[in-house]
Amino acid sequence: MTNRERFRRVLSHNMDIDRLPMIEWAGWWDKTITRWLGEGLRSDMDWQAYREYLGLDMLRQVWIPMGGPTEAVTGIDSYLRQRDRFYNYNVIEDIAPTLRVLKKMQEENDCVFWFTLSGYFWFPRGLMGIERHLYCFYDDPELMHMINNDLCNWQAAVIDRLCDIISPEFMTFGEDMSYNHGPMLSRDTFNEFLLPYYKRVAPMLKDRGVKVMVDTDGDLTRMIPWLIEAGIEGALPLERQAGVDAADIRKNFPEFFIIGHYDKMVMKFGENAMRAEFERLLPTMRKGGFIPSVDHQTPPDVSLENYRVYVDLLREYTKRAAE
Repeated sequence: MTNRERFRRVLSHNMDIDRLPMIEWAGWWDKTITRWLGEGLRSDMDWQAYREYLGLDMLRQVWIPMGGPTEAVTGIDSYLRQRDRFYNYNVIEDIAPTLRVLKKMQEENDCVFWFTLSGYFWFPRGLMGIERHLYCFYDDPELMHMINNDLCNWQAAVIDRLCDIISPEFMTFGEDMSYNHGPMLSRDTFNEFLLPYYKRVAPMLKDRGVKVMVDTDGDLTRMIPWLIEAGIEGALPLERQAGVDAADIRKNFPEFFIIGHYDKMVMKFGENAMRAEFERLLPTMRKGGFIPSVDHQTPPDVSLENYRVYVDLLREYTKRAAE
């Protein structure tokens, strides 16, 4: 079975597979790589190529680039002064050579490809700063809608052009709109300022066979019904330290697919601790719609030796999940 077939089946809750995918969605901290270089890791490749070198399936991501502000957005006037620099409608043409290389890797080397778009919470926050952004929902709703409408129009064009070149297995909206106590915004605020734009873009992606996910840290559990209504089909990374429980998510939202959730904090303690974490996850892994992966970037307190043990255990348990 090919990597792409395996990946697509699991995200469609089809467990007629030889094993679950073995992926690392987030890569590694730079300090982790620095440590591993001192422990024998090769230095002649980039972090994406380290996946296969360390024994994982081939996976590649492209974050579609956007322009940043030259000054913080403080109102409609300051936004309009800079708007043209944010939305490059030729961006896919600019990165087309990279996309064509990845398309060839899909066809020849069985590479799983995914891409990321800045989301409707993430992008305005980057323009304004955290505090001003949170006040903006109340103080300047016209500006918030203007930004997200412009972002939505740009994304629609980007999706069309990207999917003419390559067929992604899935995509994520980068959002980071939850923390360890839950969402950073209310459902009413989500419904007014984010939901209409998700509802415009998500169907475009699904029509092209692209699974639609959100990347949000922290505890997203209360937010899952909101995301489902918006057309979002899954999420990552499901950070264990934030109290997220994949078993509860699978029980309460059986069609919502999830990536991540392996507690990175146990990896430094060695094989027994890592095996216990896989045992915790195994019942959920067997139910489909779940691809286990480190729940965020592997921290630098994990040795290269322990990481190799993790990969060996991942191989064992991804096979057990399919038995």
